[in-house]
Amino acid sequence: MLKNAKQQQLFNLKLNIFTKQNSILLKPFFFFIPWLLSANSASAANEVLGVVKSQENANRWQEITARLHQSGVKYCTVDVREWQSLEDLGDVEALLLPNVETIDNLQAESLQQWMNRGGKVIVAGATGNSSSFSVKEQLHSLFGAYWQSDLATAPLRLTADTPVEWYGRSPLARTFSGGKLIPTNNSQTAAIWKTVDEPAAAVVTENSIFLGWQWGDSSIPASLDRAWITAALDRYDIETNRLFVPTSFVEPKPCQTSKPLLFPSQEPTQSLLPESRFGFRLEPALSDEQVTEMTSELTGLIGRFEASLLTANARESDIDLSTSKVIEQLLSRKTKNIERSALAKDRQSSRVLKTAKDNLQQFAYLIEKRNYTQAKQLWLDARNALWDNYPTDRHLAQTEVRAMWLDRGTIVKAKSKSDLARVFDRMAQAGINTVFFETVNAGYTIYPSQVAPEQNPLTKYWDPLQAAVELAHERGMELHAWVWAFAAVNQRHNVILNLPERYLGPILSRFPNWATSDRGGERFHYNSGKVFLDPANSQVKLYLSQLLEEIATRYEVDGIHLDYVRYPFQSPTGTLTYGYGMAARQQFFQQTGVDPMTLQPGDRLWSQWTGFRIRQIDNFIFSASQKLKQQRPELIISTAVFPMPRLERLNKIQQNWEEWIEQGWIDMLVPMTYALDTERLQKLAGSVVDSYDRSKALLLPGIRLLNVPNVVAVDQTQLLRGMSTEGFALFAAENLNPTLERVFSRTNKSSNTDSEPLPFRQPFQATLSRYQSLQREWNFTIDNDRLAIKPITLKQWGESADELAIDLERLAEEPSTKNLFASQVALASFRRQFSQWMKETKSIAPYQAEVWQNRLNTLDRLLSYGEKKLPDSEEQTFSN
Repeated sequence: MLKNAKQQQLFNLKLNIFTKQNSILLKPFFFFIPWLLSANSASAANEVLGVVKSQENANRWQEITARLHQSGVKYCTVDVREWQSLEDLGDVEALLLPNVETIDNLQAESLQQWMNRGGKVIVAGATGNSSSFSVKEQLHSLFGAYWQSDLATAPLRLTADTPVEWYGRSPLARTFSGGKLIPTNNSQTAAIWKTVDEPAAAVVTENSIFLGWQWGDSSIPASLDRAWITAALDRYDIETNRLFVPTSFVEPKPCQTSKPLLFPSQEPTQSLLPESRFGFRLEPALSDEQVTEMTSELTGLIGRFEASLLTANARESDIDLSTSKVIEQLLSRKTKNIERSALAKDRQSSRVLKTAKDNLQQFAYLIEKRNYTQAKQLWLDARNALWDNYPTDRHLAQTEVRAMWLDRGTIVKAKSKSDLARVFDRMAQAGINTVFFETVNAGYTIYPSQVAPEQNPLTKYWDPLQAAVELAHERGMELHAWVWAFAAVNQRHNVILNLPERYLGPILSRFPNWATSDRGGERFHYNSGKVFLDPANSQVKLYLSQLLEEIATRYEVDGIHLDYVRYPFQSPTGTLTYGYGMAARQQFFQQTGVDPMTLQPGDRLWSQWTGFRIRQIDNFIFSASQKLKQQRPELIISTAVFPMPRLERLNKIQQNWEEWIEQGWIDMLVPMTYALDTERLQKLAGSVVDSYDRSKALLLPGIRLLNVPNVVAVDQTQLLRGMSTEGFALFAAENLNPTLERVFSRTNKSSNTDSEPLPFRQPFQATLSRYQSLQREWNFTIDNDRLAIKPITLKQWGESADELAIDLERLAEEPSTKNLFASQVALASFRRQFSQWMKETKSIAPYQAEVWQNRLNTLDRLLSYGEKKLPDSEEQTFSN
């Protein structure tokens, strides 16, 4: 579309140059030029906007088209039933998708191609929510957001990220009913709903605008819809007929594909048509980095899919637990036991797995041939098939800690013990065996305290902590009190309680000198809106000590889970640093003669100042652990921490959890390894596992359920089960939807869940149980003749495996230093040999071999942790 004289002059200049260079070729076709220009201009004039019609928006279609007509927008329609390719979208500049809930693979791919060529989308309502998982994931990336849930009537307000050209348009801000949007990658929240958590109401990217309401719904003011569609098109610099006054309504016509004529011998990228965002070009190539990431992602998914099938099939089998006997039976057979093969029992999964592996090989070949479109499609097909057939209907869990954070919001909503019972029923049904119950949050206790100044006003008149302890124990679950240590104020919580945003909370409003601050004296953290207590303040440490003692002695909690055991996040450049409480400054001055306020990164004493703050956190962990263990030796101490590299973590938040583990101050480390995809989780958790070779603390990486599709949540648990971990922690109960609850019920629970040993309670019994699961997988694999190892090596494997089983059984029945030492020696020998056996066989996938090796490494850590559970006299004897 030629919008102005300047563009027309530019086009004429290019046309003249082309004419001189190709005069002979042009003669037969030159008479087409005026027609091309007029046809293209007319087409564009009639097809500024394409509007997708679907079954979901059919009941409001008349209202949608009426509002477009009243806006003076030139538009055409795309019937979703006839949309299967790029050409079906027509030559429109923008596409409106009002509540088009179902989009299939072909439509998503064509939409992506269309947007790659410069097309812009305006999305409204729950668009794409009923599509397959893979399509939804693709749309999340294209749209920059997705519709999470309906929202009651609320005011809509623009934000600081609103495009500047939208300010001053008063109709854009109104009060009405909409939906909560979740922004994804590279997007900005342009408008919010003014409710408690201020969810996104409009999200923008370079090529998309997502509106958090049903555009065209009769309950939405027509003037608001018209204002937003005009603002959206203005943002895309798409002209609309502002002076058009509708006289009568005419049913819109379908969008027509306009395929421009090309001159002979011209490549599509050199078309003579006016330059636009729809210029002809080949499908963009995938970069080397993209190819590497895609290959890694699909390889990992294939490995986890295959390993999960083996786990499920081995558990369902009646295979003998003696590896020697299984090997003996195999070597005496003349034919393979095909009928017992996992592949024979699960043919559909076998076909999916084989196709995915073939597609992965073909993907590499097509990339080499630069056939990127087909390569990407094969990759998508393989990933979609694996997601759709993931074994989420079978038991996949092992003996492990399956923890869940039970958040304050969910507790507050419960309002009574009977309401809270339903939450615990759901968690128990999902196979959760350990609950981190939010007990102290933003300076408030969830229970009536004699130490803390104020119970959370939203839980007054009942004691949720006492109820939670009883409910958990009735269901065979452990209840660990989740305590915010140094974070004492939260602006978001102030808003919930209808308090001023800068209210200092129940503690610091009484003792303002207990707070820490930045260099300028500002106590509220610039990003999180929280205020932290000064870890160097002796009164703060005494208060926290008394609070923890109250929880541990008044209630039969099974553990204390410490959160916010750190300083606020700081800038590594020193422009924003924290820790300048009065007590900290005085103590550091006494030690060095320097006020830390005067220090800058690079100064001689800066590292000493950082070390001073690190020691304050370390000393708190040591003191809290020592006192709690003295009062209740069986109490489990755990900490929620950040998985950042150590040096970065020490500089930014002074959290030195490696020291806590080395000194044996904590029982479990729970790194918050939150990730939207499994590949990212693997990187985050892997960096922590690498620091965890032989530790006396168990490792529970965290999985955040918010915005993670159900099958990905299961896939992430399977990833962690294949790593050297003792379980996982799920954040949080508020995100445990009914569908995921049912999925976890199938994958996490077994018939003997009640008798399953918890690793932090019965480490030696847990070690034996996990080893027996390993043996069952080995024996199932051997029984199906899937190990290409020499018979003599197989026999050696069988004998060693059974000998280790006997040692572990003896230790589980009679825990002692003697039996522990024997088990550790046997396990160390077996681990060394196992790595050689895996190198010898070529029939086991590398990922499966790595999983088995990781699980053996976990047994070593469980034995090391179990040493702490031996009587003091026994432990002392062993250490000598």
